[in-house]
Amino acid sequence: MDFSELVKARYSCKKFDGRPVEKAQLDAILEAGRLAPTAKNLQEQRIYVVQSEEGLAKVDQVTPCRYNAGTVLIVAFDKNNVFVYPGEKRDSGVEDASIVATHMLLAAKACGVESCWLNFFDPEAVAKTFGLPENEEVLMLLDLGYAAEDAGPLPTHSQRKDLSETVTYI
Repeated sequence: MDFSELVKARYSCKKFDGRPVEKAQLDAILEAGRLAPTAKNLQEQRIYVVQSEEGLAKVDQVTPCRYNAGTVLIVAFDKNNVFVYPGEKRDSGVEDASIVATHMLLAAKACGVESCWLNFFDPEAVAKTFGLPENEEVLMLLDLGYAAEDAGPLPTHSQRKDLSETVTYI
């Protein structure tokens, strides 16, 4: 599948069959995240793979949106190892972790694995529940797995604004 087909086919899966992602596929997904660009190549991302029953039960404590995924990635970043932009009002942590997460969800689709980017949770509660270091900030949770038989994109999935509504040439 070429890249255009891949981005058109990828959707936020909200019904998984519960199987954990197979090791070869998971390794390919994690490798795609490792290869993602980060500001100054600081590679401040921290990825936690949750597949155990105990770990998945903890995910269920912090969000109602696991959708029976058999694998969940916690994507965080080291707040002490980020590039601070000129003006010192922003840093690269959220953006770099977002690039890493996007690489992984696109790689998942390329590997035949569905995904769902989760942001319906309290990042501090996730960090506390999983005992993450204080210097790390949780950006998102990434459900990964195999779609249930009756899963599919939401009805609004293919509705997109025209480029003229979102792009301005200056």
